Amino acid sequence: MMRLLYLLAVLAILPLGTACHARADNTRAVRWTFEDATVGKLPGDWSSAKTGKGEGSVWKVIDDESAPAGSHVLAQTSSAGPNPLFNLCVLKKSKYKDLDLSVSFKAVKGKIDRGGGPVWRYQDADNYYIARMNPLEDNYRVYKVVAGRRRQLASADVKAAAGKWHTLRIVQRGSHIQCYLNDKLHLDVKDDTFKKAGQVGLWTKADAVTSFDDLKVVETK
Repeated sequence: MMRLLYLLAVLAILPLGTACHARADNTRAVRWTFEDATVGKLPGDWSSAKTGKGEGSVWKVIDDESAPAGSHVLAQTSSAGPNPLFNLCVLKKSKYKDLDLSVSFKAVKGKIDRGGGPVWRYQDADNYYIARMNPLEDNYRVYKVVAGRRRQLASADVKAAAGKWHTLRIVQRGSHIQCYLNDKLHLDVKDDTFKKAGQVGLWTKADAVTSFDDLKVVETK
């Protein structure tokens, strides 16, 4: 009964376009599709942030009929960002430590940078983990951002065409991080910089205009 009451309470406060259910192993599974969110606005339970300085970082829901989970997607739409700027959008009330996270993304454009990916164990705008796919460089990388400085943990040469939807998946248990692209494992590292639970979110760099859809997070034990 207590578990049912907890689930109902969670459902009552979830952002639009979200579904949540409890699994048999007592973990939480949450999904964001943005279908009920208002086009042209940032959903209320999401917050934009920046690492670094500069104009840009404009996040909002837009229409995209090609999206994998309906026609609404959350996108970083500004192409004004300078090279040192990291554009962030995080779910305000999320709190995950060990997780299985996946998100679909489409690299729309960008001359300095292109693509993007998910953020997790986000402590603040200067401290978090990030994995990103960059079609300009044909590489997939996982980083930690510590005190505002990005440090590479691993890199793989791989292609994922711009203008098409791809899926990134992150699995972290303890210090073990595994990063998948379109269901294939490319990065496998260990790092214990961020040991505490944190928020999940999305990331692009500089002028990368990128759309995201169908974000799923499972809390693992």
